[in-house]
Amino acid sequence: MKLSTGIIFCFLILGVSSQRWASFLKEAGQGAKDMWRAYSDMREANYKNSDKYFHARGNYDAAQRGPGGAWAAKVISDARENVQRVTDLFKHGDSGHGVEDSRADQAANAWGRSGKDPNHFRPRGLPDKY
Repeated sequence: MKLSTGIIFCFLILGVSSQRWASFLKEAGQGAKDMWRAYSDMREANYKNSDKYFHARGNYDAAQRGPGGAWAAKVISDARENVQRVTDLFKHGDSGHGVEDSRADQAANAWGRSGKDPNHFRPRGLPDKY
C-alpha cells in the first residue's frame, strides 16, 4: 500500500501522465548524465572564468532531452547552489560571500535550460574540445 501511494504521489509531484513516466525517467537519467559530463569537463578544463559556460552547457544539453532532462537539470542545479550556500557559511560566515556568484550561476543555468546558446558564456581561449 505504501509503495503504490508513493508512486501515485510521485506522478502528481512530477506531473507525469502514466503513459509518459518511463520516457520521463529516461530523459531525467540522460539529463543527469549530461550535467555530470559538463561538471567533469569543467573540472578537467580547469579554465579561468569558464564555470558559467559549463553551467549553461550542462543545463542546455539536459533540457534538450525533453521534460525529464529539464527537470533533472533544475533539480541538480538548485541542489548544487543550495549546498554551496551552506558550505559558504562554514568557510566565510554570514558574509554573503558567493551570493552574487550563485545568482550568476543560476542565471547561466536558466539560460541553458531555456534553449539559448551556452556559447554566450564561453570564455575566449577555452579549447575547442569543450
